[in-house]
Amino acid sequence: MIINKIKAGIFVLLASATGVSTQAQNTGNNVLGRPIDGYDSIRTITTAVPFLTIAPDARAGAMGEAGVALTPDANSIHWNTAKLAFVEDEYSFSTSYTPWLRSIINDMSLSYLSGYKRVSDRGVFSVSLLYFDLGEITFTDINANDLGSFTPKEYAITGGYATQLSEKLAVGLNLKFINSNLSGNAVLADGTNTRPGRTAAGDISIYYNNDIAVSGKPAQLALAATMSNVGAKISYTNSVDNNRDFLPANLKVGGALKTEIDQYQSFTASLDLNKYLVPSPPIWDNSGPSPVVLYGVDPDTRSVPSGIFGSFNDATGLYVEGEDGSDEYVKGSKFKEELSEIIISAGGEYWYRDILAFRAGYFREHRTKGNRQFLTFGVGVKYQFIGVDIAYLSSLTQNNPLANTLRFTLNFSFDNGTGDGVVPPTESVVE
Repeated sequence: MIINKIKAGIFVLLASATGVSTQAQNTGNNVLGRPIDGYDSIRTITTAVPFLTIAPDARAGAMGEAGVALTPDANSIHWNTAKLAFVEDEYSFSTSYTPWLRSIINDMSLSYLSGYKRVSDRGVFSVSLLYFDLGEITFTDINANDLGSFTPKEYAITGGYATQLSEKLAVGLNLKFINSNLSGNAVLADGTNTRPGRTAAGDISIYYNNDIAVSGKPAQLALAATMSNVGAKISYTNSVDNNRDFLPANLKVGGALKTEIDQYQSFTASLDLNKYLVPSPPIWDNSGPSPVVLYGVDPDTRSVPSGIFGSFNDATGLYVEGEDGSDEYVKGSKFKEELSEIIISAGGEYWYRDILAFRAGYFREHRTKGNRQFLTFGVGVKYQFIGVDIAYLSSLTQNNPLANTLRFTLNFSFDNGTGDGVVPPTESVVE
């Protein structure tokens, strides 16, 4: 059967939408008989289970996915669990739904359920379920005979705890279980049995919030950082020769400034910077019977700690052909490539009378690292303890499968079990 392409095919599809791809050796411009000779060559970071990096909720999704330092809500466990230590509601929960890649496929979707409960004056417990349905695929043999169908599914269950260290500072910790079933226990062409990939991971986060004044008006400044999806590699077969794939570990830092325009209006500006904590792709020499690493390090030989710490200085940079035919390193290109791995997200949120919100954002990933560039827009409405958010994505690049993506989120928040929402999930305020 030709189902040995299942894993790679599904990962490549997700790579086009998330900026990460399979751990399998890239067949793009960095697999050549000689080194890369241009900055436009594809240098996409490689991981498994990229669904963990998809923005699940409409609020942050409408703000360019800049959510690490936004005021806390029921979806904070995905962005920065530490924020939840400052929520004012006793408990809250949220559900989100995103039809995925509908411009090319009509049966993929991302569903998200999350919530929190205050358990002490300083501590808050949270939980979430991220469920990714990849739609139906059909297995065929080498002669294209139908061998049956399967619906790949992935999910992550996360539990988190946040606690205040002071009136302005909090930390958070998450533990998550990840299940990725891409092949339905199918048998590969070489006789290898596949199985669902399962592993565990953790997140750690910090959040600082301070009341300040901007032009004489009350304001809140928040600074935050999250290291997420740090865990053991994942495998999809029982083969002893099977190479395990890195999780999409990443470091996100950001800030947000919320200003009170007047008693009826407020505006929040946010900015996030994101860096994957996994190996950069090496440059391969494909002139022999099998590819070998020419420059850089083979990711399959690196451990998780090595991948995390090495991710800050393992870019290969640019090589060009010298006058004598040898490869010459271009000075400064290694640092330039490292900078190109930083993803920028920025967004703004305007609230009127704590009832109606308008949001917009910008997301930019370097053209050689995935080339996701898009604008986002959204609205939010809330009444008492119920809130509804909708987000829309407009791609800035041609033929982007993410174009016209819609996200929908429904929020509920309650205070002291009375059913009276005091501070809605999108407008929690630290006194």
